[in-house]
Amino acid sequence: MIIYEEIFNEFQTQKVKYVIVGGLAVNLLGSLRSTADLDLLVELSNKNLAKIVAILKKRGYRVKQPVDPMGIADKKIREDWIKNKHMKAFNFYKGERFWDEVDIIIDSPVTYAAARKNAILVSVGHLKLPVISIDDLIKMKRRANRDVDRLDIKQLLDIKKMRGQR
Repeated sequence: MIIYEEIFNEFQTQKVKYVIVGGLAVNLLGSLRSTADLDLLVELSNKNLAKIVAILKKRGYRVKQPVDPMGIADKKIREDWIKNKHMKAFNFYKGERFWDEVDIIIDSPVTYAAARKNAILVSVGHLKLPVISIDDLIKMKRRANRDVDRLDIKQLLDIKKMRGQR
């Protein structure tokens, strides 16, 4: 069983529109990076987000923020959070383990549509997981510009070079 397998199975059953980004994507693209949280770039339709929230709540995930997590599925509320609270991602957690966190990216330099178009399907067991392309992930990491993101960019560029990609 892989980490988050239950979530991915439910996403596929419910036809959730998502792409894996962040550190897990870096790993699935070929680098070894210590990470276990799940970062997702998703279609920001109210319907898709409502499915995601329902799945995560069903699996015991909750939010630290003093808000109703279903607010993310309301475009007006979500836009207010981005504009007035400078929110980039909405965090769900379940317990104290670091692999029990899911971040839904709500403000990204790469849209879900663009990421999905360029995504790579990675087979993990019986699952085919949509993973953001190296170029799109680099765009996201350049905007975040944390120390770990700069290291990830270097690793991703090395992977591209090894694969003979420009």
